[in-house]
Amino acid sequence: MQQGRARPGSLNEPIPGIFMIFGLFRKRNHNQIIVVRQYETLTAMARQPVFYTDYDVPDTVMGRFELLSVMMILFFRRTRSSATSGQELAQEIVDAFFEDIDYSIRELGIGDNSVPKRMKKLAGMFYGRLESYAAAMDASDREALAAALRRNIHPKAGEGAPTMLGLADWMVTAEAHLADVTEAEIATGSATLPLPDGFGKDVA
Repeated sequence: MQQGRARPGSLNEPIPGIFMIFGLFRKRNHNQIIVVRQYETLTAMARQPVFYTDYDVPDTVMGRFELLSVMMILFFRRTRSSATSGQELAQEIVDAFFEDIDYSIRELGIGDNSVPKRMKKLAGMFYGRLESYAAAMDASDREALAAALRRNIHPKAGEGAPTMLGLADWMVTAEAHLADVTEAEIATGSATLPLPDGFGKDVA
């Protein structure tokens, strides 16, 4: 699975940007450190080069959006069974995600008048993915999950698109891992995700 080789430095490009989110917490100071800590963990996982070298995620603006959406969705699903505070934390992290995207779009030079329309489209994409991935995972349907990933991450590739089974399998593993994360870890922003196979290998 070599499609979408990572380019040096490309994982630091916009969308997602990194931590231009503090204005979001002016009314939520009690959660600022917790949300930023958890958001950093999720974005760090989405920046792992192995996803772009071995898991068929294209190293593009939209490829990075898709992968970070996966991380957010996994965390959001984990907190469904959490106390109200955990669910609120998850929503604040998703809010931070969109705040970050908004900032990154503006950094790309998109005109202010176009940003709300683009944000509305991206929000619709995110919640559509949440629904389709959740349906497949709730049904323990690996093939359906891979098909949804394939459709969303490679929308123009047609029959030549990669199967995305590797990423689907990692998502299933990640969900099982998150199920063992304690409520104390959720409450302190300390939840982790499992490293994908191939992590740490040299990238040509």
